Amino acid sequence: MQLRYSFRLYPSAGQRTGLARAFGCARVVYNDALRARETARGQGLPFPKTGNLSKALITEAKNTPERAWLGEVSAVILQQSLRDLDTAYRNFFDGLKGKRPRMGAPRYKSRKDTRQAVRFTANARWSITTGGKLRLPKIGDLKVKWSRRLPSTPSTMTVVKDSAGRYFASFVVETGPGELLPQTTPELGIDLGLGHFAVLSDGTKIDSPRFLRRAEKRLKKAQRALFRKEKGSKNRDRARIRVARAHARVADARREFHHRLSTKLIRENQAIAVEDLAVKGLARTRLAKSVHDAGWSAFVTMLEYKAARYGRTFIRIGRFEPTSQVCSQCGVKDGPKPLHVRVWTCRACGSVLDRDINAAVNVAKAAGLAVTACGAQVRPGLVPAPRGEAGTHSTSQPSTAR
Repeated sequence: MQLRYSFRLYPSAGQRTGLARAFGCARVVYNDALRARETARGQGLPFPKTGNLSKALITEAKNTPERAWLGEVSAVILQQSLRDLDTAYRNFFDGLKGKRPRMGAPRYKSRKDTRQAVRFTANARWSITTGGKLRLPKIGDLKVKWSRRLPSTPSTMTVVKDSAGRYFASFVVETGPGELLPQTTPELGIDLGLGHFAVLSDGTKIDSPRFLRRAEKRLKKAQRALFRKEKGSKNRDRARIRVARAHARVADARREFHHRLSTKLIRENQAIAVEDLAVKGLARTRLAKSVHDAGWSAFVTMLEYKAARYGRTFIRIGRFEPTSQVCSQCGVKDGPKPLHVRVWTCRACGSVLDRDINAAVNVAKAAGLAVTACGAQVRPGLVPAPRGEAGTHSTSQPSTAR
């Protein structure tokens, strides 16, 4: 499978200028190709092919005074910009055909976009020097903060500048079956929520860190300062970067929490089941900020690819499975319950159940995992006496006392 490894870059002032030039040239080629295709569509002409666009917008354009500066950057990143446009059109048309979720048509890129990226393939002659620096054509040797070793030779490398002004090198590498973990016994069901980030079928409850809620005071202060700055001024640009960095710290902390928890669960369990949540629907309610702060989709995605990487089993169950309505002890459906009901008693068997643990156990059972339901019960309920033994007898019974 393919994995992406990202490392922080620390370019010098001259290298930042070279990267800005590369970002701008890739953006111009992308916009020129999009304009050519939209013009052809409006005139009823055939859809221009990538090869023809590459010849007209890159090779021939370098010989004109208006686009001569395209020769100052590597030609590979310009070719990759055209391939990005092809991918955008393909995704758009596949969405119209129902092959994937719908997405909008390709749009023009703006030089005011706070996130920029260029991609280098293997034939771009980029390399990692013996001193551990990243050598890019027509840019130079960039300092990299290596946090771990790459498992194999990368196929592509993307340089990204994010909204906070940070630079990253993102490598795409192929991994083989050598990373499979040894077999283990436990199988787990997970119920994701807001009160607790995750409740496991073994009774464990993992608190929600609520990174955005904890940083709200600092974010509000930075955003008020940004609002007071004059548009177009340097002070406003510096204030915008401060806001972006505050949000980046929140996103980084959330991502680190997701990685640590997902890796721990994958290593300790042979199979994991989660419920397919309707995150988009929940994000349109009054709980939208808390839903986005939890980041369920990113966490589930991490579980899925790490399970495939390490040889574990990952199962999604349907979002309409009544996990909160069924008693995990006897299997009787007790009906829907308001959200404020956190503990309930089964009318059939009398078990007193924790709502979240019971749902986690039902998630595991719906996925066909071999889990025990003991964790769902808060305390043993009163077992009703058989009907034949209930009440008083109409006739006197012989005493058995001695």
